[in-house]
Amino acid sequence: MAGSGDERETPATAEGLRAVLFDMDGTLVETEEYWGEAMFELAGQLGGRMSAEARAATVGTSMRVAMGTLYADLGVTRTEEQLQADATQVMDAVARMMAERLIWLPGAQELLTAVHAAGLRTALVTTTPRRLADLVISHIEAGSPDGGPFDVTVCGDEVPARKPDPAPYLQAMAALGVSPEECVVIEDSLVGVTSGLAAGAAVIGVAGLQPVPPAPGLVQVETLEGIGLPELAEVLAAHQAAEPAVR
Repeated sequence: MAGSGDERETPATAEGLRAVLFDMDGTLVETEEYWGEAMFELAGQLGGRMSAEARAATVGTSMRVAMGTLYADLGVTRTEEQLQADATQVMDAVARMMAERLIWLPGAQELLTAVHAAGLRTALVTTTPRRLADLVISHIEAGSPDGGPFDVTVCGDEVPARKPDPAPYLQAMAALGVSPEECVVIEDSLVGVTSGLAAGAAVIGVAGLQPVPPAPGLVQVETLEGIGLPELAEVLAAHQAAEPAVR
């Protein structure tokens, strides 16, 4: 779904917030455990055990980068054909798990619902390929009374460059018809935070598997519990004033 076709006019809030852009894995829903399980299983088949450090380094990355990290960690060499087969195995395993259940992260569903109900524009921006992301999107839409909370969804195989490049978020902003100065991005990984900041947005970084260093424009939180529209406006105001903040 490149867009919802919803042409409603986006209300501008007093604080200038018009859109909220969400990452998916590890930010809205707990799918990172699926990727970890599939990667650990592959590592065992290759005769080794993936370290926790290597697993954390794969968060938010493309499949090619993740496979390279795994191979380096195990000290194995794989051909391009083997890499493609390994990546397909991991994605198929994750797809099976995604199709079975959807686990919201604390505060995520409540925040997404509040943002959508307030009439703000919303986007899902994920590195996950469309065929896997749609499994999660369909779960979310099925539980939404009006067909789904996202105006735009952008997946990792639909962009000219993946996170940490700003391209995914810039593409979503253009589709939403908003400027970076009117947006808050919500992420959990270093590559995602870097992408959002590089796109010019204020960013909320949710604690996850990967440590993310402080940066101007970034507000770090343990979970999304207790985060609502006033907090989003506060984050945007701090970014506009060029005052880095830590919650």
